[in-house]
This record gives sequence, C-alpha cells and structure tokens, in this order.
Amino acid sequence: MTPKRILYRIIQIITVLFGISFMTFLLMYIAPGNPAQSILLASGIMPTEEKVQNLMDLLGLNAPFMTQYIGWLENVLHGNLGVSYSLNKPVADLLLVRLWPTLRLTLFSMVLMVMISVPLGMLSAVYKDSWIDNLIRGYTFLGVSVPNFWVGLLIMLVFSVNLGILPVICSGGDFISMIGPSMTLAFAMSAKYTRQVRTVVLEELNQDYVVGARARGIKEWRILWCNVFPNSLLPLITMFGISVGSLLGGTAVVEVIFSYPGLGNLAVSAITSNDYNLIQGYVLWTALIYMMINLLVDISYNFIDPRMRLKR
Repeated sequence: MTPKRILYRIIQIITVLFGISFMTFLLMYIAPGNPAQSILLASGIMPTEEKVQNLMDLLGLNAPFMTQYIGWLENVLHGNLGVSYSLNKPVADLLLVRLWPTLRLTLFSMVLMVMISVPLGMLSAVYKDSWIDNLIRGYTFLGVSVPNFWVGLLIMLVFSVNLGILPVICSGGDFISMIGPSMTLAFAMSAKYTRQVRTVVLEELNQDYVVGARARGIKEWRILWCNVFPNSLLPLITMFGISVGSLLGGTAVVEVIFSYPGLGNLAVSAITSNDYNLIQGYVLWTALIYMMINLLVDISYNFIDPRMRLKR
C-alpha cells in the first residue's frame, strides 16, 4: 500500500468516524428515557420533576440538538468523552480500564483458535472427502450452528460446576479466569476458520506450481507448509483482522455469562442503565478499532505477499 493510499484511508476513517458520531448522538437524542433522571437515581436522589429540569439545564440537555452535538464533539476531539451517568466516572477512563482484560481475552482466544483451525483445515484439505474430512466438516457445521451463549453455559456446567476446575465468575485478573470465555469464543471462530483454511488450501493445491513441486519429488509436508500455506494467508489475515476488531470491541454475550470485566460487559451495563455518554463512547471506540485493524491488515499485505508490492 502506497503512502498516498494510506493517507486516503486515514481520511476515510476520520470521515466515517464523524458520520458514526453524528448518528450515534442522534439515536441517543431521540431514544426514550431521561439522562438526568438516570443520574439522580444513580446518586440515590428521588428524581422529582423540578430536580430533573434543574439538572437538565445544568448539563445543557435542554439545548437544541446541534448545539448539544457540537459541544459534545468538541469535547471528544479534546479526548473528553464525558462522564458516565451511572458510574459517575470519566467514560475514557472506564474504557481504558476495561481494555486490558478484553485485550488479553482477545489474544488468548485468537491463539487458541489458530492452534485448532489451521491444523484441522490443512488436514481436511489434504484428506478431502475422506472420513477425516467428513469428521472435521461435521465439527465446523456444529461450531457455526451452536450459539455462543449455549456453548458458554455448557462449558461452565462441565468445567466449573461438575469438575470444579474453572471459576464460575471470571475476574479477568489471572490466566485461569480467561480459559472459560476463551474456549467459548475459540469454538465458534475455529469452526469458521477451519472451513476457510480448507477452502483456500484446496484452491492452492490445484495450482500448477504444486503439481510441478510434486513432479520434482519435493516432500508433501514441505509443499504444504512452505508453499501452499504462505500463499493462502491473505484471505485468512483479512478474516483474522475482522475477528480481532470484533473481540476488542467486546463480545457482550460471553462476557456477561462469565461475568468477565471487559468492554462488552461494560456496554451491556451502559445500555441497561441508559448511560448515553458511555454508549456513545463505546460505539466510537468499537468503530475506531474496526477501521484501524482493517488499515493495519491492508498495510501488512505488502510484507506478507510480495506479489502485492508488484501491483504498486
């Protein structure tokens, strides 16, 4: 990717972020509920009509929509995402505190997923239409069909309740507490990636360079890992980037089931408590992650596949 192309993508990211910020603020503006009432309830104060109106005047919530949006946007551009109505803490601080547990969960889940999907996908492609292939494909069908919350509850029942190996409530502060949610996330992702690995490897195995390598007597394992697999990386890395962005944004269902203190759990708490500032900050954060991860993935193509540099 050329510097001009990178600059264009950065401008595109900024433009999209402005659009997302406007739509998010608009949806929060027209959403039912009253932020002033939520603040008073969180503070243990009975929200009378007079107190609600006074607080709305103090916070500028009675101002016209564009006035509120421009004021909020100016604060965001200075790194101020506002204060959480329900927790009475800066939104930026809350997101940063929850970032590290989610980051660790993301990395652990992705490593576990790669350890499962790459060998299974390669085996399924090499032994196409055999009993091994059918068994692996059956696993992938099961993985993409079963919802995450059911897998999480099953893992909790077996490993936490029956065997007592894993904690029921995950603190996010140690390795053991990440195993349950990581297994849940890796199960569904590994099924999708296994099918993708199988598809791209089968396409590469039908290429002429593979036939030529076999004709020269090169060992099959060397062809697979030194030629076929590197040439299959581009579509896998694209999926990898999307998955990382999704997990860093927080996987709400899994985090809620295991009481994991991540971004997804924080987002659910914000929605249930009508914490508009926290919801807006979370949406902006998630959008930024997705677009930055995709930009990094596009840039990495030049280093992973030399053929991409020839198209510059």
